[in-house]
Amino acid sequence: MRNVRNQGIAFLALAFLFSIFVNLLMLTGPLFMLQVYDRVLGSRAVETLTALFLLVALLYALMAMLDYARGRIVARFGARFQSQLDERVFEATMRRSLVPQVRSAPATALRDLEAIRTLCSSPVLLAVMDIPWTPVFLGAIFIFHPLLGWLAVASGVLLVVIALLNQALTSRKVAEAQSAAARANAFSEHARQAAEVVRSQGMQADVTRRWLNQRTEALRQSISASDWTGSFTSLTKSLRLFLQSAMLALGAWLVLQNEMTPGAMIAGSILLGRALAPVEQAVGQWSLVERARTAWNSLNRFLDQTPPEEQRIRLPIPKSQLEAKSLTVIPPGATAPTLRNVNLKLEPGKALGVIGKSGSGKTTLAKALLGLWRPAAGEIRLGGATLDQYDPNDLGSHIGYLPQQVTLFNGTVAENIARMSENPDSEAVVAAAKKAKAHELILSLEKGYGTFLEGNDSQLSGGQKQRIALARALYGDPVLLILDEPNSALDADGTEALNAAVRGLKEAGKAAIIMTHRPQAISECDDLAVVEKGQVVRFGSRDEVLNAMVQNAGAIKRKLSPVGE
Repeated sequence: MRNVRNQGIAFLALAFLFSIFVNLLMLTGPLFMLQVYDRVLGSRAVETLTALFLLVALLYALMAMLDYARGRIVARFGARFQSQLDERVFEATMRRSLVPQVRSAPATALRDLEAIRTLCSSPVLLAVMDIPWTPVFLGAIFIFHPLLGWLAVASGVLLVVIALLNQALTSRKVAEAQSAAARANAFSEHARQAAEVVRSQGMQADVTRRWLNQRTEALRQSISASDWTGSFTSLTKSLRLFLQSAMLALGAWLVLQNEMTPGAMIAGSILLGRALAPVEQAVGQWSLVERARTAWNSLNRFLDQTPPEEQRIRLPIPKSQLEAKSLTVIPPGATAPTLRNVNLKLEPGKALGVIGKSGSGKTTLAKALLGLWRPAAGEIRLGGATLDQYDPNDLGSHIGYLPQQVTLFNGTVAENIARMSENPDSEAVVAAAKKAKAHELILSLEKGYGTFLEGNDSQLSGGQKQRIALARALYGDPVLLILDEPNSALDADGTEALNAAVRGLKEAGKAAIIMTHRPQAISECDDLAVVEKGQVVRFGSRDEVLNAMVQNAGAIKRKLSPVGE
């Protein structure tokens, strides 16, 4: 983050350079007042007034241009900062989301980046650039009279103390309010995703009350934080106006004492207002500064904990050969392994069934074979190379995956099958759909392959979604297909389509792994591995394993024979 920020430091330097001229031009008003009161009114020279007015108009026009320019520059600095980090943060967010225990952490990373950009686009950053000029303006007041100068210094110190108190007293309250709001939003999102369960199980009232309680608490803390920041904002604004009046009153007394001119009195009051304005603006928008500061620390910590992936040499398309040796897997964030000392081997043209009870470790094995979770011990090789030697995108293109919980994205059916490619290969899309026996199903939709899906909120049935997801897994002709409980939402036709897809893979010399506990799903499997409590307790040909492990193996094999043999 610091490197990206430093790369754009030239933008900030240019904006600060413009700020120098903007603040120098801020002296136009006080000097104009000084000349009008001390020269024009005394000499009654209309020509002098006209010339001064035209000069002031020109200077103010120049100031407006420079002020506008520096505002656009810092906004572009923020946009550049965000655009250079967007891909890095999004990639880190996707990787950290694979860790169940910290899925909520990356959810705020992109919002943190947006908060930093928002600060750069807000006037408060320009106010911060103007604050260094406050001592200069305060010092200029000494030129008019020492008493005015000391009053100005006291005014500046008072506002700085108020600003520090604002930061000390409100930062914690603002952070607590933001945290409470984030918890309420997260709960509402979870409830939205589980809307069917909430409605069908009579949970609507209880879930609503729970959300309202969280929402009310977030609102209470937000109002409390707003009250504190609002009180400091109002105090700062009122105090600045009072101090300007006090400066005017002191100046008037000094004029009555013949110690200064009326023009100096007016100019001193204007200079004080200009000197204190940036401090007032910074206090008024301190919540933006505090949010950006918190976001910077949080995002910096998040990226430090998720370093960029190493660049890997691109390997050729591997053979459909998979081998796991002494594989032990500890899920990210966990302390105990859920797979221990697993040994498996899968040859081209073969299908392996992994069976076991729920919680036995089948899904953990699938995630390890996909390269999502790294082995704590042992290794997994695809085509002779360990999975970590492949670039993640390349590995994903070599492996087709149908998860237990299907997720579709906002896009057309074709785009979903093409794995959200911006330029889907039409022939490859149709070929994948035909392999998944989903071609006719898709043609029956309103716009066929061009039907737009609203992610998982589309009107497709669970079986239709799974068939489209299977076509996505088969897109690009992968060398290995991994299916996790693939027929959980499929009817008889869907199951037959699934088995036909596995048969087609085997005939093409590819390989497949099926994690399941349903007999129909292993009809095309050549070998079986039985997983219990994270260990493979039996591995061999399908019939051998069934004869050894299942008492009613004959009945199961009779179910499988019409389809698989």
